[in-house]
Amino acid sequence: MTAASRVMAVLGPTNTGKTHYAIDRMLGYRTGIMGFPLRLLAREVYDKIVGLRGPSVVALVTGEERIVPPRAKYWICTVEAMPEGMGCDFLAIDEIQLCADPERGHVFTNRLLHARGTTETLFLGADTMRGPISALVPGVEFVRRERLSELVYAGSKKISRMPPRTAIVGFSVDNVYAIAELLRRQKGGAAVVMGALSPRTRNAQVELYQNGEVDYLVATDAIGMGLNLDVDHVAFASTSKFDGRRMRELAPNELAQIAGRAGRGMSHGSFGVTGDARPLDEGVAEAIMEHRFTPLKKLNWRSADLRFGSIDALIASLESSPDHEVLLKAREADDLMVLKSFAQDATIRDRVREAPAVRLLWDVCRIPDFRGISHAEHSSLLSGIFGYLQDGGVVPDDWFARQIRRIDRTEGDIDTLSKRLAFIRTWTYVAQRKGWLRDESHWREETRTVEDRLSDALHMRLTQRFVDRRTSVLMRRLKQKEALLAEVNDQGEVTVEGEFVGKLEGFRFSPDKTAQGAEAKALKSASVQALAPQYHLRADRFYNAPDTEIDYTDQGGLMWGEHAVGKLVAGADALSPQIEVFVDDAAGPDVAQKVERRLQHFISRKIQALFEPLINLQKDEALSGLARGFAFRMVESLGILPRAGVAQEVKDLDQDARGALRKHGIRFGQFTIFMPLLLKPAPTRLRLLLWSLANGLQEFPEAPPPGLVTVPSMPEAPEGYDTMAGYRAAGQRMIRIDMLERLADLLRAEDSRGGFEAKPDMLSITGMTLEQFSDLMQGLGYRAEKGERTKVKAVDAVVTEGGTPAADQPVMDAAAEAEATPAAAPVDADAAETAADVPAGTEEIADEGVAPVAAEPSDADVAEPIAETADAETPVGEAADAAIDEPEIEVFYTFTWGRTPRQGGNQRGQRRGEGRGQKADGAGRGNARGGGKPQGKPGGKKGGRPDRGGDKGAKTYSSRPPRKEKQIDPDNPFAAALMGLKQDD
Repeated sequence: MTAASRVMAVLGPTNTGKTHYAIDRMLGYRTGIMGFPLRLLAREVYDKIVGLRGPSVVALVTGEERIVPPRAKYWICTVEAMPEGMGCDFLAIDEIQLCADPERGHVFTNRLLHARGTTETLFLGADTMRGPISALVPGVEFVRRERLSELVYAGSKKISRMPPRTAIVGFSVDNVYAIAELLRRQKGGAAVVMGALSPRTRNAQVELYQNGEVDYLVATDAIGMGLNLDVDHVAFASTSKFDGRRMRELAPNELAQIAGRAGRGMSHGSFGVTGDARPLDEGVAEAIMEHRFTPLKKLNWRSADLRFGSIDALIASLESSPDHEVLLKAREADDLMVLKSFAQDATIRDRVREAPAVRLLWDVCRIPDFRGISHAEHSSLLSGIFGYLQDGGVVPDDWFARQIRRIDRTEGDIDTLSKRLAFIRTWTYVAQRKGWLRDESHWREETRTVEDRLSDALHMRLTQRFVDRRTSVLMRRLKQKEALLAEVNDQGEVTVEGEFVGKLEGFRFSPDKTAQGAEAKALKSASVQALAPQYHLRADRFYNAPDTEIDYTDQGGLMWGEHAVGKLVAGADALSPQIEVFVDDAAGPDVAQKVERRLQHFISRKIQALFEPLINLQKDEALSGLARGFAFRMVESLGILPRAGVAQEVKDLDQDARGALRKHGIRFGQFTIFMPLLLKPAPTRLRLLLWSLANGLQEFPEAPPPGLVTVPSMPEAPEGYDTMAGYRAAGQRMIRIDMLERLADLLRAEDSRGGFEAKPDMLSITGMTLEQFSDLMQGLGYRAEKGERTKVKAVDAVVTEGGTPAADQPVMDAAAEAEATPAAAPVDADAAETAADVPAGTEEIADEGVAPVAAEPSDADVAEPIAETADAETPVGEAADAAIDEPEIEVFYTFTWGRTPRQGGNQRGQRRGEGRGQKADGAGRGNARGGGKPQGKPGGKKGGRPDRGGDKGAKTYSSRPPRKEKQIDPDNPFAAALMGLKQDD
């Protein structure tokens, strides 16, 4: 230091402008150098001076980065990387109180004792350094600077209650990540700043915070070293840290260094604790607010006068003790530990005998353990580097390239990328050493490029994990009370300010399900504000939409495309259901009313179209008396009435009344009174829905698949389901009511007392096998007796002795012939009327989805020809004899009328019908003159005298019509068959 050199110690608390003061002082000189405790802080000051003077005159030198333009005047460095003996006009050391740091203090103490500018030297730091500086630096001038703003203690607060622009400080990576994750869920995210981050990653993270994308910062104590951020509040998540050897409580002055980051310039700041940290003692809090701390007594020191004669001499010089009472011998650092391990290696000791080799070995030992691996692994790596440098003078390019290639990968999570960044820092440090590589500039650029790639990838992962851009943007806009721009695409996806917030499904908004806590609240608040105009636009579009875009579900839901917009609820009557709309409260009553009106129009038109015959019947004012009452019953039952339930009403209708009702398409079937047009699939589906609503069912049964004549019975279905579905339950299956009436027409011609077999037409109508038909008939009240017999095969001709056919007709036995040509039976008047009730063109329900029924003849109906002989010499008769030797057995059923129908039928109604039929027959009234036992009472007394001229027991029929005034009740399922089976005595 020259006689003209001035040494000043500018001391004071944080936010006093010390660093800014030093920069101004340096730029007033031709040359200058400044040393900073962190690579991050050095980069920040470098960027600031480059902005003021341009990059051509500013150099940046750190352990892993070296930017030195040819005309560099101002050098910004980390304290460890400060070049010595440059003779700059100005020199400054920031955060000089780090002389007391257990790990790095000896480096700062060395600069305090030996680093000087030729004209001016500044030491910047805390007031606690006044005593040691005064004792160690003769002639120093002290300048006290006061804090520009107040700093107050705010106590303890939950993280969820932290105010915006808060920095939360943790002292471990795991703690920092946990806090950042919690802030992401509750506040939209946080930026992360740690000393281990590269400057590029750190700057990108700080930019997130500084530009307002996030309102929270989570950091280690790295922010306490002069990083200038717009922080209003600092919260300690912990007040203890691991110092490299043990966990210890932070001293008040250390807490103050970090807490002082709150409040920049003239803005006041606050500090406190959060999470598991205990509230600060009152004395500690007051000391921080008043900037009163215990002065430092001792500074860490290690000799800078190193002797390189041998390894042992170097170790001895490094372990020498200080000769001043203020100085304290520093604990063993990593570089000295590595040197001692090399001293134990005989191979290295033998190779290191001269001073240049010892100096080189020491330079290799000073490579920092950025990777944080074990001491043995770090020593092994440095041993290899030293071997290359001593043998070949440089580290081989191919080996160095392999180390970089293993690291140059950007996939992986945060921890993986952080480790790769730590690894690349090692090779960046090696590339910065002069003379260690053949092409230093190439490898410096290469390692810098890899570090930048990893830094960008790490920044992206940190942002993806700890920042919810969507929530942060929405919260910022809401806080600024700005109008939010919302958009809804064709898929109903809602974006606010370009961020996805949920889906608008019909007129209900579904927020993104991944949002929780404050994030969900922010989404809801933003969506309510932004979607208000969208609800009205969508309501207008819905109101003008055609009916083809709207539909109803089997459970009563009302759909607009894929979205539910309402549901049907029971109204005053089955044909007048009401509407309950699915519209958010935020949409407002106007939107809800418009949606309700549109849905009411839709369902009203749908009912009018599908139930047009029923609506016309309801509105026919020409109907009067019993016909009008019966029409009311039909409307009430939605167009289908089991006849057994209204037998008396039907009986009371005169022919005029019936004719008036038939004009509306009503068919008076033997089992059911119905309107054939309402059996189509679409009316059936709607009828089941309206019926379910009117009966208050919790779960609505679905309509059977269209086009099926029979479907399986549904025992668990509610009572009346089969009728509303257009079917009648009989046995294990249900048969469509119109096809059942066709079957009834066929059965009238059969001998239901004496027994009959199923005809192909019967099987064709039902589409059943013989066994299935048997179950159906039993469900309708018949008894079925199963039998087996030899199957009769038809032959092409009877062959005479001369080999010529005797006739062209097939040969049948008497039973087959009788079955093929049944005797005609007369039909009574009521049965004839029932058959006449079938309107033209309504014998079958021809509608989309209704498949025609294919005939399925029974096995007995298929005549098989006699098999031809394989040999021309074999007589045909022998082949026939062979067939007779092995007769084929067939199964058949004989059906007779029985009183009690088996499972599935409307038994109560059928019993009522049977009772009336039995009464008529038992009284002997209403029967045709002839004989025979009444159908309803098998085995009873004869009901009349035998007809003249007939053989006893033969089936005879009277030519006289029955007496009209006493008819057999048509409610008997097969009354017409009864009339045709009267026998003589």
